[in-house]
Amino acid sequence: MMTAQIQVHGHRGARAVRPENTIPAFQYAIEQGVDVLELDMAVTKDNVVVVSHDETMNPAYCEGPAGSTRVIREMTFAELQRWDCGGKVNPQFPKQQAIPGTRVPTLDAVFALAKKAKVEFNIETKMAPAHPEWTPSPEEFARLVLAVVRKHGLDKRVILQSFDYRTLHAMKRLAPQIRRSALFPTKREEAGLDFVAVAKAGDAGIVSPIHQLVTPEKVAAARAAGLQVVAWTANTPADWEKLVAAKVDAIITDDPAALIAFLKERKLR
Repeated sequence: MMTAQIQVHGHRGARAVRPENTIPAFQYAIEQGVDVLELDMAVTKDNVVVVSHDETMNPAYCEGPAGSTRVIREMTFAELQRWDCGGKVNPQFPKQQAIPGTRVPTLDAVFALAKKAKVEFNIETKMAPAHPEWTPSPEEFARLVLAVVRKHGLDKRVILQSFDYRTLHAMKRLAPQIRRSALFPTKREEAGLDFVAVAKAGDAGIVSPIHQLVTPEKVAAARAAGLQVVAWTANTPADWEKLVAAKVDAIITDDPAALIAFLKERKLR
């Protein structure tokens, strides 16, 4: 079902101003009135689904015990909790507020935090084709995620997104009612694909292109095919203007508060 209002997805919560993919980031995004929390998932050695963009801990903004592995799949959840992912400001986002002692949260904890809020969840399975040992199989990953979704009764409020469409196909087999979003591109040659072809490849009802690929014509073709278009990750008013003009369904942004203010100024929210 198409929506008249452009939805705002808080990318990794709100990483422009809070440590990414953390409880403080998600709490901030909720307080600002975000429609959807966008986040990434990895899986620990003991099969706990956690919220992290990378399969390995990023030393740019996470610090752990000396000599410990950085691969999340090689750590138990208890071992992962020894890492501080809030004490260092991400150098790409100088406005970000450091929150020392911030840990990698579980998907379960994020759902529990936001369950009473009027938000949806756009959750991404992070796969590493070059290192299959760093993640569960696509089928196992989908199964583990679905168990957490169903624990909280959030089937209707979750979108599963991925660049690796194997997890989308796996989720369709397990729970076809879960909405699926095909992210792209990962390769230069994929930039030339039309949105409908991408959605078919991912067997998805939502296509999520990098925002520079969005045009009014491509969005119109997607809409005619019954698809939704969710653009990622746009952070400037100039980019937002283009996406509004193209009539996308949603915008993923690192600064949801700024985007919400932008839309309100134009009476689009």
